[in-house]
Amino acid sequence: MARNKLADPQLFLNRHFSWLQFNERVLEEARDPKNPLLERVKFLAITASNLDEFVEVRVAGLLQQVEHGIKDPGPDGRTPREVLAKLAVGIHAFVKAQYDCWREDLVPGLVAESVRIVTMRALRPAARAHVENFYAKTVEPLLTPVTIDPAHPFPHVINKAICLAFLLRPKRRTLPPYLGVVTVPRALPRLVQLPSANGTVEYVFLSDVIHAFAERLYHGYEVLSAAAFRVTRNSNLYLEAEESRSIMDSVDAQLHSRRKGEAVRLEIEAGANQEIIDRLVANFRLASWQIFRVDGPPNLSRIAYLYDATSRPDLKFRPFVPRELSLKPGAGALFEMIRRRDVLLHHPYDSYSAVVRFIESAATDPDVLSIKQTLYRTSENSPIVRSLIEAAAKKEVSVVVELKARFDEASNIRWARNLQEAGVQVFHGVVGLKTHCKIALIARREPDGKIRQYAHLGTGNYNPSTARYYTDLSLLTSDARITGAVQNVFSYLTAYSERPQYLPLFVAPLNLGKSCLSLIDRETAHARAGRPAFILAKVNALLDEKIIRALYRASQAGVQIELIVRGACALRPGVRGISSRIRVRSVVGRFLEHSRVFAFGNGGNTETYLGSADWMQRNIYERVEVMFRLKDPALCSQIFSQVISPYLADTEKTRILMPSGDYVQSRKAGHFAASRNGFHFNAQEFLIGLSEAHDRVQACPPLPRFVKLSTPRNCKENPRERRPLSLGAKRSSD
Repeated sequence: MARNKLADPQLFLNRHFSWLQFNERVLEEARDPKNPLLERVKFLAITASNLDEFVEVRVAGLLQQVEHGIKDPGPDGRTPREVLAKLAVGIHAFVKAQYDCWREDLVPGLVAESVRIVTMRALRPAARAHVENFYAKTVEPLLTPVTIDPAHPFPHVINKAICLAFLLRPKRRTLPPYLGVVTVPRALPRLVQLPSANGTVEYVFLSDVIHAFAERLYHGYEVLSAAAFRVTRNSNLYLEAEESRSIMDSVDAQLHSRRKGEAVRLEIEAGANQEIIDRLVANFRLASWQIFRVDGPPNLSRIAYLYDATSRPDLKFRPFVPRELSLKPGAGALFEMIRRRDVLLHHPYDSYSAVVRFIESAATDPDVLSIKQTLYRTSENSPIVRSLIEAAAKKEVSVVVELKARFDEASNIRWARNLQEAGVQVFHGVVGLKTHCKIALIARREPDGKIRQYAHLGTGNYNPSTARYYTDLSLLTSDARITGAVQNVFSYLTAYSERPQYLPLFVAPLNLGKSCLSLIDRETAHARAGRPAFILAKVNALLDEKIIRALYRASQAGVQIELIVRGACALRPGVRGISSRIRVRSVVGRFLEHSRVFAFGNGGNTETYLGSADWMQRNIYERVEVMFRLKDPALCSQIFSQVISPYLADTEKTRILMPSGDYVQSRKAGHFAASRNGFHFNAQEFLIGLSEAHDRVQACPPLPRFVKLSTPRNCKENPRERRPLSLGAKRSSD
């Protein structure tokens, strides 16, 4: 009966609604007057970018399910049609809230700080002359005006490109109005900065500039009306790997089709002429709920340009300098350190330069014989990829490049081809599975002539750019147990060579899901036997049904469960008799929480794990992922004191998931006695202070009482005393 009860759809929150709630939490940061003004603008731009991806992938997927007649309900009991109907209402409400924030909060705030977005009509003569010159020399040569008639069909509108629609009347003929369409060039910034005057920074939207000079484009026509619009298209890729010559060719071909997928959403200025709207709707074959009349710029994601272009440090977060790993000169210095002790890094508080240095050292060190690495997403001018290319001329280099990393496919294809041309052995992993694990393996000849392997295992991508604002964890180790297991994972990726087990690693899709369920069930057994039992997990999303049901059973048995879930969460906490011992919180702040951490009380012998996988079906069963156990007691303790504890104590950027499915700011949720007594704690700011070694860093509250740390079992160190380099420790080359 208990198992049947856990199948109740009421116990599962809908993943799509939960994701929309996450984006609402990001929008709260844009509204928060305690955040610097330009940071708030950036948060609003992030919500728009997030929503774009959600519409072109998730909403598009639901539309396809409805069109194909799929009626199977999800875990929450709703069919795709029911989800889509409710989601449409939610998205419209969210978009309205976005534009309310823009018009009512951010634009007036910017004006008060002498940062203005002006219309063409309001330009001063000098600014008007500047814009006219810019238009004539830079903009107009890139424009292709189209008038729709029998000889000129409606042009293909690129996915998410800003366009202008014009209602045109011929001046010399009495004919019904024509529709004209112009695509705003993507090569130009969406905001044009004007010459400064009296200390004021002014911008004008590029679409407004093109509109102002429309009659230069359409000679012989009277421009009756104009409106900026944008179309979002289905961006899912469909791969038939068995029929394609290679995965790279297949992905490359599908990228072109992404640009011309079926239209999913039309965004258009609220004041647009109804005839323009009707013609666009007819052309794109959209339902009424797919039209979004917006009171502001149709592409809010591009207002991020304001953040980058406006030189006002007083309107941004105070910059901070991450801790650097101090090393002796020479390519072998880092390997010498890792030989003596494991290195654990918490980005961005610890600089990502140590990971880059790991690959660069391997490329230049003459004693390194081979390099193996996975690449899921990386930066545009990646120093890591450059090092791999450089190394290929001197040593064996093998790279597993994931071509189907959503929206990074084109970049990854380019990197893959550059690597191949340089002599790198490039692989694309296991057919049908994305390679999402973040691992690198170096083989080096030591002074004694023996070959030793060094490994990096991380929770985040090999991307130095995003590492500045994503929180992630990195382990650098020469532990033979771990490096040997990493070697076996690469054999699986390049040769489909499966092992019975990969300990001390768990590998998806082979055994990671079963291992997580086993760890949860073990806590359940400990609780039933009266032994210490708790589960702490920090993930980006929690959606897998099996994991959720196992957590429910653990809660029923008496296991205390604390979950830090940044984004979508399908688990409903606080349900009496089911999940009363489960608490779920989301932290949304300056940095994007991206690290995955798991801890299990294990009857008083606590075990701590890190990994690349969230508790989602796609991560557990449809990707190659790696989860690894930390065995050094000092590193385990440091994870608790400087990762888990700060987030559990946060009162400023935490929202608590209530049994109703709503999120409530922690100060209002009644969960923190400290916050009710005037205590305020920001986990990310605390970690920044710790990184900068401030003399006065706010003390972090202790861990919950149910957490009992101990030296992990089977953790005997070898005679060379591998002392771990822990987070926050003083760093030196010795």
